[in-house]
Amino acid sequence: MIGMPQGAEWLVILAIVVLVFGAAKLPDLARGTGQALRIFKAETKGLRDDDDDEPTPPTKPASELPPTTPEQPQAEDRQADKNNG
Repeated sequence: MIGMPQGAEWLVILAIVVLVFGAAKLPDLARGTGQALRIFKAETKGLRDDDDDEPTPPTKPASELPPTTPEQPQAEDRQADKNNG
């Protein structure tokens, strides 16, 4: 089963990253990744805070709502349609 890398596996991964990006670019890469994560966390926290600020209005149970009837054409409307068509 595949799990988290341990010990020597991390060293191999680090060596590959250094070879691909170069030692000079690693601090910039880490800094950019950290800033992106900070922004992402701040935005998700802001979204959660926005949801808490606006309480949802209580909804009425269906038994308290006025009954609605589907709109059906009346016999007079059907007669008018036959005469016009």
